[in-house]
Amino acid sequence: MSLKNLLFCLIFAVFLAKTPQMRAVEPLAFDLMAYETPRLVAQADSVLNLEPKTIVTAVNPRSAGGIHDWSSEGDYWWPNPKDPKGPYIQRDGMTNPDNFVAHRQLMLSFVRTFDALAAAYKVTHNEVYAQAAVKHLKAWFIDPATRMNPNLNFAQAIHNKVTGRGTGVIDTVHFAEVALGIEVLRKSKALSAEDNAAVTQWFKEYLHWLQTSPNGVEEEAALNNHGTCWVLQAAAFAHLVNDTQVLEKCRKRFKEDLLPNQMALNGSFLRELARTKPYGYSIFNLDVMTSLAVVLSTPSENLMTFTLPDGRSMIKGVAYLAPYIADKTKWPKKPDVMYWNDWPVRQPFLIFGALSAGNQTWLNTWKKLNADPTVEEIRRNLPTRQPVLWVN
Repeated sequence: MSLKNLLFCLIFAVFLAKTPQMRAVEPLAFDLMAYETPRLVAQADSVLNLEPKTIVTAVNPRSAGGIHDWSSEGDYWWPNPKDPKGPYIQRDGMTNPDNFVAHRQLMLSFVRTFDALAAAYKVTHNEVYAQAAVKHLKAWFIDPATRMNPNLNFAQAIHNKVTGRGTGVIDTVHFAEVALGIEVLRKSKALSAEDNAAVTQWFKEYLHWLQTSPNGVEEEAALNNHGTCWVLQAAAFAHLVNDTQVLEKCRKRFKEDLLPNQMALNGSFLRELARTKPYGYSIFNLDVMTSLAVVLSTPSENLMTFTLPDGRSMIKGVAYLAPYIADKTKWPKKPDVMYWNDWPVRQPFLIFGALSAGNQTWLNTWKKLNADPTVEEIRRNLPTRQPVLWVN
């Protein structure tokens, strides 16, 4: 071997040793399921006897859809003082309290209930929790009298301007964890073959709508957290219905689009930092993207440690934001215009990052934070509530 080739091999060996996805990770001595069991059992017991309530119990009089159609209105859109009866105008980061939010509230109640029951079943194998969870599934996705239609044609409407928008697809990002919960329930006696087929069909139809409807296609192309949320939903639903083609499409999108085009070299998300709520948006996007990396990972490919040639990875993203979660006073930008005092909570990116990188500091921070926030806006921006449903 020539001296030149020998030198190249030595340099390449050093590069491999320093590349995150090639470096061996010392696993943490931490049992997530055992740690979470007391909280999950208490949470599941508290909702065990709740009766399902779906979107048919609340009607938006301004919606162009029917009783089974999801309805929401753009958060940051307000009446125009110069034209009170005309189209609403935008005030970024400022939520209009008069907009219709009932369907969102019903969904947040459903996902909190269902996810807790499904997670409690996973850690205890108690069929009582599975039976209760299936009752809510049937109401939301199967029962003709109460089910939601598998589309978001009328989401994020703007009064006197548009009946629905692509940005509304983000409303159901919470269903990603529901899909993983359904996979857990397939191991129980409570979910019959007939009900499993019916709920799987609902998600097949919704996944088709996500990929083919004008609103779904528009949201898929979004360059910020909206695009991230589209991919997370598509990936979780494809995982549920075993659509390997869509799963591979999502993996490619993660590696060739989301990571290289959203993350800066220091691990931050520049588009989220440019918002009037940069702290909350940065947290939200990293939570969603790490959740996506977890659900798309395979035994042969860990997307949490997948690293671009310039060093960008999910671990780099966690390393950037984790110090500001541990001590918010160090945040270099102005406080968010709303909900500044309510962040952070037990962010999933911390536990996913800690387990992937073997980082005890991140795990300790995660343990100290509130696992079950009650502020509605924080709950709405925490689509991954039960990490045991994501981690095998």
